[in-house]
Amino acid sequence: MEAVKYAALIIFGLGSGVVVSAGVFSLIATVALIPRMAEKTNTENRIMLYEEAITLGGIAGTLAMYVNFQIPVGHIIAALFSLCIGIFFGQLAVSIAEVLNVFPIFVKRLKLRRCVSAIVVAFAFGKAAGSLMYFLIKGFYSMI
Repeated sequence: MEAVKYAALIIFGLGSGVVVSAGVFSLIATVALIPRMAEKTNTENRIMLYEEAITLGGIAGTLAMYVNFQIPVGHIIAALFSLCIGIFFGQLAVSIAEVLNVFPIFVKRLKLRRCVSAIVVAFAFGKAAGSLMYFLIKGFYSMI
């Protein structure tokens, strides 16, 4: 009976993981993040490399959640890695907002034409503050 329970957990876990990852990758494909960034940086010939890097990063991130391992890189490299992750998610959020035209609608409805840049900077600082609290305050988030 115990084996059936674990088999069901494995099947449901793998199934939900596949669904979530398919949703994330379809979102990235929908907002055309990779081709847009390749176009902005004049590196269209490396799109396949970018796509493979994102796929391998997703696999590595999944493994990092389930396998207890550490890479001794030091605080500076870890901070640079975290910065790169933040930049990626910032680009993804801006791409989603651009596709959905969230900011123009938000500005038009609230009549905030003069302080749009201040709002974007406030979003960025709020995201940075939340990330710092998450990583620096002991016990702010704990896995059960």
